[in-house]
This record gives sequence, C-alpha cells and structure tokens, in this order.
Amino acid sequence: MVIGSIIRNRRAAASTVAAVVVLLVLSLLLSSCSPAASKVFADDLMQGIEPAGVEGKVADQVFITQMADFAVKILKGSLDDAVNTMVSPLSVMLALSMTANGAVGQTLGEMETLLGGDIAITELNKYLYTYAKGLPSSDSAKLRIANSIWFRKDEGRFIAEKDFLQTNADYYMADAFKGDFDDQTLQDINNWVDDNTDGMIDKILDEIKDDTVMYLINAIVMDAKWETVYNKNNIFAADFHAANGSVQDAQLMQSEEYKYIKGSGATGFIKPYAGGSYSFAAILPDEENGLEKLVADLNGERFLELLDNATDDTVTAYLPKFTYDYKIKMNDMLKELGMKDAFDASKADLSKLGKSSRGNLYVGEVLHKTFISVDELGTKAGAVTKVEVNDESYTETKIVRLDRPFLYAIIDNATGLPVFLGTVISMAQEG
Repeated sequence: MVIGSIIRNRRAAASTVAAVVVLLVLSLLLSSCSPAASKVFADDLMQGIEPAGVEGKVADQVFITQMADFAVKILKGSLDDAVNTMVSPLSVMLALSMTANGAVGQTLGEMETLLGGDIAITELNKYLYTYAKGLPSSDSAKLRIANSIWFRKDEGRFIAEKDFLQTNADYYMADAFKGDFDDQTLQDINNWVDDNTDGMIDKILDEIKDDTVMYLINAIVMDAKWETVYNKNNIFAADFHAANGSVQDAQLMQSEEYKYIKGSGATGFIKPYAGGSYSFAAILPDEENGLEKLVADLNGERFLELLDNATDDTVTAYLPKFTYDYKIKMNDMLKELGMKDAFDASKADLSKLGKSSRGNLYVGEVLHKTFISVDELGTKAGAVTKVEVNDESYTETKIVRLDRPFLYAIIDNATGLPVFLGTVISMAQEG
C-alpha cells in the first residue's frame, strides 16, 4: 500500500494546495439548561497533567482498511448533489475517538464499532497516536494537527474526570481549558480555531448555548506545494460541465503525470506534492456512470485498490483551479452509521468523561467545517520547469480531463489513506 515511490523523480505540473479542517465534535448538552460566563485566559486544566510516555501501535492492514472504510462512509454521508463537499476523515476520527474515551457501555460500543470496527478504543488510541505523530510535515508540505477541550467553569455543576483528560493528553496531546462560556470564551475558542488553521477558518462557533458544558475541537491545516509548479502557459480558460447541467467558466491547469488510475467505471491520476510524503489523487467517473454512482459503489477496500493499482503510464492531466469552503452538521449521518446512544439524552453514557449535577451528558452536535484552495501558486518557480519538454516527448499518453464532476483525495503516501476527501461538482460555489 506504499505510494511513496510514485512521487519521486517525476515531471509533473503543479500548484500549491491549502486545505483545512476544523471539527467541532462535542457540544455536550445537559438534559436541563443553565447559563454561564470567561476566556483563554480560561483556566488551563492541563496544569498538573503532563502527557505520559505511552506505547503506540504502527499502522497495519487492519487499521488501514478500517480507516479507509470509515473515510468512505463519511464521504457518502456528506455527499450533496447541489454543492462541492470536502471532509477530513482523520479529523473526524481523532475528535470522535477523544470523545469515545469518555464513553461507557453501549454508548462506547456503538462508537467503537463505527470508529474501529473490531478495534477497541484502547487499541485505537495507540494506532492514532502513532499514525498522527508520524505524519510528515516540512516547509514544502506542512501538516499540523491540534486538539483542545473546553469545559464550562462551574464546579458545582460540572467536573471533568482526570483520567479522561490524562488519556487525551497522552494519546492526542489535547489541551484543556475551563471558562465561563460567555462571550469571552466564545472569542477564545474562535481565536484558537483561527490560530490553528493559519487564519483559513476564522471561527467555528456563533454562540455558546446555555446548556452546553463542553466542546472538543480538532483542527488540521495542510499547505503543500506541488513537486513541479505550473507554468502559466499551461493554464487556460475552459468549460466545466456542472452536475446541474450548466456550463461554467473554469481555469484548467494542464500537466503530465505518471501514475494512471483505471478502475471499473472511472479513470484518474495521482499527482505528487513536494517532499514525497503526500499526493493529490483525482478520480473521474465515466460519463455514463456519474459521480453519485462512483461514490455509491466505493468502499474503503476499493478506494485503496484504485490507488494501489495505479499504473506507470503518462497522463495528460487537466485539473481545474478551485476554492471553496464546506460545513456539515454530522448528527444524522453518525446516527445512521450506528452511533445513536451518544446523541440520546436519556441513553448516553459518557460518565468517564465527567459528571454534572444538572443531568445526563450527551452529544448535542457534531459540526465539520472545511476549506480548500487548489491553484497555481508558485508560478515563478513554474517558469523554470520542463513541462513543455515533456509535452513534446514521444510517449503514449492517457488523457484525464477534469471538466465535469469528480472525486479527489489528498493522501498520505505511506498508507494511501486520505487526509482530505472531497467532490467537485461546480465551479460556482462560494462557500
């Protein structure tokens, strides 16, 4: 499943991609209501809680297959025939796994089945610790992950369990803060999001509800340059045939790539980022099948096979420039995937997370927000590339022209797992 070998010593056209995910995982609501009041002058609950040395677990085929399957399930649940979508399966997985460390009984069982399949949360913690910690980051391909937990400051009302904080400090390096949950806390949380997404997402909350006692927030930011930047002579105006039948203006970036994807009902290419750690995979459904059928027929195993079976063929690739943001409330999706009790105020058992004097704790909202921009940044460097020489080489060339709805992923080359996974159905979406 190693894709690292596909991205070295190849000529390819390029750009810079910036993708961001912020996941508001928990809005832990009480079965009764009450107000609050502070900021990240908020008390640091991690005082006295230092991450302990823990044993991780290296990603094996069981973990990789489960992660890929989870990624496809989240993609299917977010698919929308009216807007471009993008999710970060890794962000969702990390945030919900932190939450699962506070769950007990059937609530935990449902979360474990969804997140890990046959992998218990105690083992999943180890896998995710090693996997997230091992994801490369460099000047040319930066990836940063941050986690935080925010509690309402009211000792008579809510007390967080130390073991829960310790586990999430150990395996997820999560910071924890205690605030009054007033306008100052609202600003603090949004400032944290802004800081940890390099300003690409400026906020995740519009308000803090009176019955909210805790938030778990995960942020992932990625900024990667193509291995070879685009020459401006390879960028041209073209039509994009949107899912709604309209013909829209697009800017297509042409390049030669050297990994060709061919599967039942789809073609595509894999395009490397600088540094050799990540790649952009584009999968274009055949016209008679369409994007909806492509995604419907997809599962984790097939997704990994599409990448792993990519052949060493020259591909003339046409990638549109696109920028959009996306937001989805995941409650209904997660319930349909089997995580039901956590959202039920009368059934949820999150007793390992903490205790409240005002009622049972349950998950009130799971909100996922993303941003992506794909363009020709770094064009000056692109002026010295050899793309045009490659264009004139005598080789048999496959053609993949992304001028109609397509699926894409930003993948970790070591495992083939998607850090980001999305669809483009229109050039007109503005967030």
